[in-house]
Amino acid sequence: MPNRSDPHVITPALLRDWALPVPSGGKENRGTVLVVGGSRFTPGAVLLAGVAALRAGAGVLQLAAPESTAAALSIQVPEALVVGLPETGGGALAGEPGDQLGDLVAEADVVAVGPGLKDIDETRRLLHVVLDAARTRTALVLDAYALGALSHEPDLLVGSGRPVVLTPNVVEAGHLLGREPGDLDADAAELAARYDAVVSLYGHIATPDGRGWREESGDAGLGTSGSGDVRSGLLAGLLSRGAEPAQAACWAAFAHAVSGQRLVPQYGRIGFLARELLDEIPHTLATV
Repeated sequence: MPNRSDPHVITPALLRDWALPVPSGGKENRGTVLVVGGSRFTPGAVLLAGVAALRAGAGVLQLAAPESTAAALSIQVPEALVVGLPETGGGALAGEPGDQLGDLVAEADVVAVGPGLKDIDETRRLLHVVLDAARTRTALVLDAYALGALSHEPDLLVGSGRPVVLTPNVVEAGHLLGREPGDLDADAAELAARYDAVVSLYGHIATPDGRGWREESGDAGLGTSGSGDVRSGLLAGLLSRGAEPAQAACWAAFAHAVSGQRLVPQYGRIGFLARELLDEIPHTLATV
């Protein structure tokens, strides 16, 4: 297996030898993904993450977002159960304990926290609500403001035994590291060891036990608004169908990058939108 100084390059051949689970039977066998996120002004982040999870193979999708956005989300994503939660006066999702969110978390197979969230203090409270309600075996994907919240409590996940994937961008990695990132392979490895979680940092993937991989086909077009939300949801969907965290992170990094490549002939290297990645995901996964 790779080590911190020698990450494997993610190729189709590597992924074919690490095939994704293909659940049989009904939607319950493909798992339930719950996306917790959004604000009054950023409901689209929850939409992008949720649809990406479905495109990656999740069987059931649930969205927990501020109540002012719930009706619009339920129309835009008719495949999902959409639950409106309390929000602050500024439109942020409020981190209030409550039976409704706790019940959703307790029943989910994967919980993605972060897309579209605002207000770091509310996010910290929200993260605690999720962790208190989640089963130990429930997989977690932490993104965006959830990573900022984690940086304030770096021991929150250490020793928990939970399957967790962190998906920082370079700015978020800097908050988690407490310094500017440099060598992203080494930085991903340091974060994985420090936070006791699998880390996917711009295609640089590391596990707490020292394994590492690198996705090298991503291009500038992926640096567009909402692209990170798609990647988080894609990862959650792969976890939901039974992939283990490192496997899901590697497949998600590859599928995210190659889905972008598939859009280049039509839109150019930097002209496609994050939502246009969604329809490419199933074909990309199927043709590895």
